[in-house]
Amino acid sequence: MKIEFTPPNQLTFLRILLTPVFIAFLFSANPLLRQLSLVVFVLAMLTDWYDGWVARRWGYVTRWGTFLDPLADKVVTSAALIAFIYLDLVPPWTVWVIVLRDIAITFLRSYSELKGKPFDTTRMAKTKTFLQFALIYYVLLAYVARDTEYFRVRYERLLDQLLNPSLLYAFMVLIAAITLITGVLYIIDNWTTVKELYGSSNRVSEPE
Repeated sequence: MKIEFTPPNQLTFLRILLTPVFIAFLFSANPLLRQLSLVVFVLAMLTDWYDGWVARRWGYVTRWGTFLDPLADKVVTSAALIAFIYLDLVPPWTVWVIVLRDIAITFLRSYSELKGKPFDTTRMAKTKTFLQFALIYYVLLAYVARDTEYFRVRYERLLDQLLNPSLLYAFMVLIAAITLITGVLYIIDNWTTVKELYGSSNRVSEPE
C-alpha cells in the first residue's frame, strides 16, 4: 500500500515524532525541560484532534491514514504510561495490561481496515480512551506542578495527595479493568471479521 503524505498523515507522523521528544524532556535533568514535556504532550494530542478535523473537512480520508492514526495514538499514550512506571507513579502490571491490550486491538483493527473489513468501535471503548487520556493529563499536570518550585512551595500537600500511590493505584486498576473488558467486547462484536482475517492470513502463509 502506497504511503500518502496528505496533511492529516503528516500531522500523524508528527505526533509519532513528538513522542521521543516528550520522553526525553520528561526524564531530563533540566527542570525547565521536564516542565516543557507537558507542553509537548499537549501539542501531540492537539495534532490528533486537528488531523481528524482536516481529514473530514477537506476529504483527506485515506486507507493509510485510517491505519496509522490509531497506531500513533497508542504510541503516545503507551509511552506516557510506561514513563510513569519509571517515575514510580503507577503500578507496572496495570500499565502492561493496558498497553498490551491496546497494541493487540489496534493492530487487529488496523489490519482489518487494510483488508477492507469493518471493525466496529463500541461506546465503552471510547469511554476507555477518554479515561486513559484524562489519567495521563492528570498525572502529568500534578507531576510537573510538583516539580515546579512555585507550585511545590504553595501546594505541596495538595500535590502529594493528588499523586498519592493508593489513589493512583485505584485509578489504574479501574482503567485496566475497563480496558480489558472493552478488548473482550471488541473481539465478541467483531468475531466474524476476526475469523475472516485469521483465515485469510493462514491462506497467505501457506506454501504454494
